[in-house]
Formats: sequence, C-alpha cells, structure tokens
Amino acid sequence: MILTVTLNTALDLTYRVPALVPHASHRITQVIERPGGKGLNVARVLGALGHETVVTGFAGGATGETLRALLAATTAGQPVRDELVPIAGPTRRTVAVVDAASGDTTQLNEPGPAIAPAEWAAFTARFTELLAGARAVALCGSLPPGIHVGAYAELVRLARRAGVPVLLDTSGEPLRRGIAARPDLVKPNAQELAQLTGSREPHRATRDARRRGAHAVVTSLGPAGLLAATPEGLWQAAPPAPVQGNPTGAGDSAVAALLAGLVDGTDWPTRLAHAVALSAATVLSPVAGEFDEAAYESLLPRIAIHEPATAA
Repeated sequence: MILTVTLNTALDLTYRVPALVPHASHRITQVIERPGGKGLNVARVLGALGHETVVTGFAGGATGETLRALLAATTAGQPVRDELVPIAGPTRRTVAVVDAASGDTTQLNEPGPAIAPAEWAAFTARFTELLAGARAVALCGSLPPGIHVGAYAELVRLARRAGVPVLLDTSGEPLRRGIAARPDLVKPNAQELAQLTGSREPHRATRDARRRGAHAVVTSLGPAGLLAATPEGLWQAAPPAPVQGNPTGAGDSAVAALLAGLVDGTDWPTRLAHAVALSAATVLSPVAGEFDEAAYESLLPRIAIHEPATAA
C-alpha cells in the first residue's frame, strides 16, 4: 500500500458564484464538501487510479467527524483506509470560491488546531506501525500549530530507517529541514523552490535543491508543467496548452502520479507525463482530489517531454 501523511487535514468547502466581486454580497450557486488537506487529496487520486492507499495525520471536533464520514463515503476506485489520529482540537476548514465568469479561484485557509505533545507522540507511534506495510510514503502540506518545525525531517528519518521511499511536499522551514534528512523526492513549486535556494531560475534552483539532500527534485512550474532533476538526468514536461479551471489540488494529483510511478518502477519521462496530464485533468475538475478521467486519457499522449539545454 501507499501511505500519505496529512498533519493539517481540512474540511474543504467549494463555493461557486456567478462572479466574485470585492465588497459585494454573493449568491452561491453550488456548495461542495470534501475531505481535504494535501495528503488526503493525494490518497483519493491514488485510490481512483486503483492503488491501495492509507491516510494518517490528525482529525478532531465536528469538522473532523464530517471529514472522516466523507472519506469513508468515497466510492471512486479503491477505498481509502482511514488511520487518522483523533485530537482534541477541531479540524480546520478551507474555502475555495470559484468565479464562474472568469474560472479563477480564491482560496481561504484556516490555520489548523494546536497539537499537544501527547497527540504528536500518538501519531509518530501510528506512523511507525504503518510504515511496516508501506511501499512508499508521502509527507504533505503545512504543519499545524504545536508541531515542531523539524517534524518532517523526523518522519523522513523514520521512513528511511524502515526502508520505505519517501516523498516530501511542503514549504518554508519544514522543507529546508526536511530536505536535509535526504528524502527520495521533493516536489516544491517555483515560489517554494526560490525561497529554499534563493534562486528564481528554475533549472539552477532545482539542481541546487537536489544538492541539499533530496535524491530527486520535481518542481511545479504551474501551467508550464514540471521540471525534474534526478540521478538519471534533467527533464521538463508540459501540457499541449494551458488549461483553465480550479487549480486547487492540481499539485496533489501530480504527487499521486509521481508516487504511482515510484511504486510501479516506471522511468522518469513516463512518470512526468502522467503527473502533468493528471494535474491538468484536475484543473478541469470542480473540486480538489478528483480529476476529469476523459481529459487525463486525452492529454497523456500529448504531453511534451524534453531534456533542457541547460542540463549540461
């Protein structure tokens, strides 16, 4: 099975409005509730692709109960197994407001509940147990209050000690410390990579991030696709044309594809093609953690992959 970790889970609310106008009242035309947080989105996509997936992290309060009920009700593909650790504080909410006129999305994210030392200890014990049956693990998203900034580095070391390949998808100081623990793969976006390396030139920054400890680095370039620095070489993959829609969760779908390629043993160009196609197909879906299957199958053979001239 594939294990995903979401320390800052969320109940995702998506509101659709005809047009989002500042300082105005709005009539919402559609409301969608989904279990959220980056690792849960990754797990739901993996399940839809047919992979056995387990989620862990934290859930608490009424919003946590709703999140778990929605997760249990997920019907697409393989069911996702819930190994979330109960906490006293309420799970946060995130709100995505989709402007139907422009296709743009405005995101509002609550910070998350404070995690007590005993709750963190309970989680690390559960995580260590789950590693025994995992083929790969993804550590995803922000850290809730109360968890030390080196938490992901600690979890990377536990995964490496268990011999389980680990992907890290976070930002800021947790990324800086986590990458030094030598994860198998990190997947920052261009802004997160610039904060980590101090360079805004993607090719230089991606290779610099790899030198900091990651076995491989895949950088999200937004509508321009993905850039990967790996032991086998440097590749860039892009969709045939930019797609418009809700970008929430697009990066999580890319992570799902990269994890699937890792456990299936596919080559890097194939992994990147699936990651870009799945990410674009997610933009065309109304909510995170889901993708347009027809668009995915249509886009996949049209993904352009090349080795940048700067690879030398």
